[in-house]
Amino acid sequence: MTSRLTALTFLARDPAKLVAFWSSALDWRPHSEKHGVTLVPTDGTRFPIIFELSSEDKRSQNRNHLDLTTSSVEDHSATVQRLVDLGAMHADVGQGPHEAHVVLADPEGNELCIIEPDNAFLADCERLGAINCDGTKETGYFWSDVLGWPLIWDQNDETVIRDPDGTGPKITWSGPPLLPKSGHNRLQLTITPSEGLATHEEVERLIDLGATHTALGASEGVLIMLDPDGNEFRVIVRP
Repeated sequence: MTSRLTALTFLARDPAKLVAFWSSALDWRPHSEKHGVTLVPTDGTRFPIIFELSSEDKRSQNRNHLDLTTSSVEDHSATVQRLVDLGAMHADVGQGPHEAHVVLADPEGNELCIIEPDNAFLADCERLGAINCDGTKETGYFWSDVLGWPLIWDQNDETVIRDPDGTGPKITWSGPPLLPKSGHNRLQLTITPSEGLATHEEVERLIDLGATHTALGASEGVLIMLDPDGNEFRVIVRP
């Protein structure tokens, strides 16, 4: 029995503003709900992005960011320009001058990468190519076990998992050293225990795999836990 990845939760000071930006970036459809705004996939991705109001400012470089694919040289340059026009800024995260991808920051400073069209690693991915995480291989193993997704890359401390049916983004962990963590992660994986699995049973399994409890509060029906690298993730509590 495993959990399902049912959302990516995105903390924002101004959710509506970020929804407009990321809707254009991903070509996903916004949908208003009781507790915020959700971006609904229009491609093969099987989970939405939920934008949740947060009073906490972004303090440092995010440990997690999104990689967006492009289909041509023209699409690459047009995507960069469109997002800059929507409020993105070019960002320096230590990339070299000859890197083919472009690093931007969204209107609240969250980093993202616009990947070059001839990138082989993400060639079979949709627009949302990867959730790129700064983390150890132990955390990659942890998430492989949590979701039941196979490791499709496990070399030199770098790990990658993907849904077994080959749809949706890859989730990657780049290995040490880890970025310092300051405040809550802006991007948090949200999981739901499989049908027939009680929440307390899944929490016990998560702890056995290396997760820990946290005193952090969340919206009703959501439990926040920490993965082996101390990154927040969310567990939907069954009624």
